[in-house]
Amino acid sequence: MAVTPDSPGPEAITLAEGVGEVLRAATGRTIGEVILRRFTGGASKQVYAVEARDDAGETVRAVLRRDPPGHGDAARMRAEAACLRAAAAAGVPVPAVLAAANTAPGIDAPYLLMEMVEGESIPRKLHRDPEFAPVRDRLAADLGRVLGLIHRTPLDTLDTLDDEDPLDTIEQIYRGLDEPRPAVEMGLRWLREHRPPPRRKTLVHGDFRLGNFLIASDGVRAVLDWELAHRGDPVEDLGWLCVRAWRFGAPAPVGGLGTREQLLDGYAQTTGTRPAPEELHWWETFGTLKWLVLSRFQAERHLGGQERSVELAAIGRRVCESEYDLLSVLGLLDESVEVPAASEPAATVHDRPHLTEMLDLVAETLTEEIAPTLTAEQQRQRFLLRICVNLLGTATRELHAGPAATAAVAELLGELDCDSEAELAAGLRSGALSYSDKEVRRVVSLAVLSRLQVANPRHLL
Repeated sequence: MAVTPDSPGPEAITLAEGVGEVLRAATGRTIGEVILRRFTGGASKQVYAVEARDDAGETVRAVLRRDPPGHGDAARMRAEAACLRAAAAAGVPVPAVLAAANTAPGIDAPYLLMEMVEGESIPRKLHRDPEFAPVRDRLAADLGRVLGLIHRTPLDTLDTLDDEDPLDTIEQIYRGLDEPRPAVEMGLRWLREHRPPPRRKTLVHGDFRLGNFLIASDGVRAVLDWELAHRGDPVEDLGWLCVRAWRFGAPAPVGGLGTREQLLDGYAQTTGTRPAPEELHWWETFGTLKWLVLSRFQAERHLGGQERSVELAAIGRRVCESEYDLLSVLGLLDESVEVPAASEPAATVHDRPHLTEMLDLVAETLTEEIAPTLTAEQQRQRFLLRICVNLLGTATRELHAGPAATAAVAELLGELDCDSEAELAAGLRSGALSYSDKEVRRVVSLAVLSRLQVANPRHLL
């Protein structure tokens, strides 16, 4: 999962030297050469595996999390370190904090240096590899027990954590994007109308999902990535783990690993309380809407011109996955609608291969001839290559689809006296239109299904 630069430049060398100095101070050991391998992914933090040898010849391993230089949030990084320390004291399996500070020479950003914990975080392996067969059937309950420990963590050292209303916060982020979406408006109104009574605030991890904990053959080894931790309703974490996005294609509702009942059983064993199914459903719905908005927010970094990135651009095309999931979890998806069939290619003056044939050929070449030449250490390149191939597939499907779906959605919008989806969203927000109206559900479902069949038809399986 990690990548090593083929030829580290001056910045990488300076960073390694800075990490070495911090590691020496934290461990009291004489540290020799430091090797850094950057992990793939990570939308906001830079994460590196650290490996060094001390003067006794023993290997020292750690993990560095730092903000991108020039874009640091020192207060947030301090809060993350405080959460790790408090959670560890409460018995939560977390990496030990070795060092944390606003900056250090060579690191040049707020950072957190932690012990290296062995374990697996890749969802596909947790779902399929025989190594995890002995523990797989009990992982949902184990994760419930771990969440119970998190929510029992004393808050006396965590007074700097945010405690704002999460629904207000996500709505504010959505409004700031200035891109009205009917599915989001439907979700917001439903959430406002069905909100359960609030629970006593606890420490909330904020991103408790597959990919953010390490699993071994004996169970949960560590909970990672506390940057979104806050004080709030504890059921938020339980609902987030049930969001479909974190099942990664597996059918089981809790991270693709188990049932909601198993999750709640484990949680009750630790806390003595068992949230009602309706309460869990509300927070699962909230989590689905939250991921929808945050996905679009991430894509805006590219679309708005702040950061040119094929990864962020691809996220923009996957927002429709969460739109579909939101309509599904709300029971508002009209499954009777049919997306118009793809149109025949228009006549063109250009020679063959046609545009779609060229896109297919490029994707095939990248997948079958270029990808196999990448070494195991070139994981970042493999990751970006997969994104490029997926985007080529999206472009091909959109060309095949033609304008028929757009015209069909426009026709249904017209029947509601709306010129656009944005106008429909405004009507839903004002209450002039109801999310339960059959015709509203029909046009929103058609629009979302049309986008999804182009962006990722496998999500419909």
